[in-house]
Amino acid sequence: MSDTPGTPRGGSRGTSPGTSRRPRRPAKPYRRPQKDLVRILAFEALRAVDERDAYANLVLPPLLRKAREKGDFDGRDAALATELVYGTLRRQGTYDAVLSACVDRPLREVDPPVLDVLSLGAHQLLGTRIPSHAAVSATVELARVVLGDGRAKFVNAVLRKVAQDDLDGWIAKVAPPYDDDPEDHLAVVHSHPRWVVSALWDSLGGGREDIERLLAADNDRPEVTLVARPGRATTEELLAEEAAVAGRWSPYAVRLTEGGEPGAVTAVREGRAGVQDEGSQLVALALAGAPVEGPDRLWLDGCAGPGGKAALLGALAAQRGAALVASEKQPHRAGLVARALAGNPGPYQVVTADGTRPPWRPGTFDRVLVDVPCTGLGALRRRPEARWRRRPEDLDGFAPLQRGLLRMALESVRVGGVVGYATCSPHLAETRAVVSDVLKQVPGAELIDARPLLPGVPDLGDGPDVQLWPHLHGTDAMYLALIRRTG
Repeated sequence: MSDTPGTPRGGSRGTSPGTSRRPRRPAKPYRRPQKDLVRILAFEALRAVDERDAYANLVLPPLLRKAREKGDFDGRDAALATELVYGTLRRQGTYDAVLSACVDRPLREVDPPVLDVLSLGAHQLLGTRIPSHAAVSATVELARVVLGDGRAKFVNAVLRKVAQDDLDGWIAKVAPPYDDDPEDHLAVVHSHPRWVVSALWDSLGGGREDIERLLAADNDRPEVTLVARPGRATTEELLAEEAAVAGRWSPYAVRLTEGGEPGAVTAVREGRAGVQDEGSQLVALALAGAPVEGPDRLWLDGCAGPGGKAALLGALAAQRGAALVASEKQPHRAGLVARALAGNPGPYQVVTADGTRPPWRPGTFDRVLVDVPCTGLGALRRRPEARWRRRPEDLDGFAPLQRGLLRMALESVRVGGVVGYATCSPHLAETRAVVSDVLKQVPGAELIDARPLLPGVPDLGDGPDVQLWPHLHGTDAMYLALIRRTG
């Protein structure tokens, strides 16, 4: 329908006698979008995570390093880019629920690059102290640069809807009531897939307060934790770093409370110290501290890549005159293990081998650690994107390998020796179920109580195995079972 009967849309309406035509306003000159290097870098990191299944903790550091070398970034820029990337990934599930309420079609029909820009904008609006007008304006400018002016208009319209309420207000609108569906409510509020909420709750036990504390801890930014490798560095040396404090539980741990660049620490750069979560340190220390019957000369790390636990075990073994064999199936990961062990004060050997079909004879080792491949649900603080990639069916894929590695570890240790079975997942299907199944199949093996080997660490449960938790211990959710070979 035209504006005036008989006049086509956009046609002249004519003028009345004695009146003059109103002059047209000149068109606004085109304004080039402003390039915000911080947000462009954050967008590039999110695209790498989405397109290449990369992990942000591997993608982001080289991007930041390159920006610093070019003189584009200072420390505040790097901190903002890091917050934008990790904050967006951690709260992706919550933001998707909000965006779904603001977009007139299913999110799966929104182009992934557009959705990444929208998620970045949602995080600035709902998860930071950036003023709403600045968050919308900056994100629309980003959209103009990376998506074009047309799609930037769509981004602007959606984010203006998001800006109409704060995070609590949106959660009240998009999350189902807890009493109607507890797991779905927690999934939206704490940004975890429903199946992950259910699995963590089964393993943790307890009521609503316990699971909410755990899920909230998964969304906290983890501190950088260093390990002073015994005989090569000291905690006193690391504590001289800015904002460094002693670890909570491991005598070799030092926490950098304000983050920072670990590669700038001299001891880390020289390989005398490393970056290692305190939970991983405790697993290695517990295995090293477990009593064995008879000699204690040869240790095995049966799943050694990328080398953090191997480096700590190698240093501990050297203090007792023992040697370490570090085995890794993947050649490139075996190379990382060799790099981590370079300069170890005692004898060691790195071998590329399949831990389920090893080249060594049965009963060769006095101590064996197998930190098996798993879903990684215990490290969601550090790899928040993993929660969206994993599926329940992944458990079936890991199960045969986990059982095979534990069986071979028990064959590889001599009578009187000890095996440590570890995972960075608290899922019962990857922890107690594996240990229980294998012990039924392998005669002459018994669980020993691991709790006394983590002195000072509280809330370790009924034993004999140990499950660490982010909200209770400030560590990744590492699991450890210690098994002695008796016959």
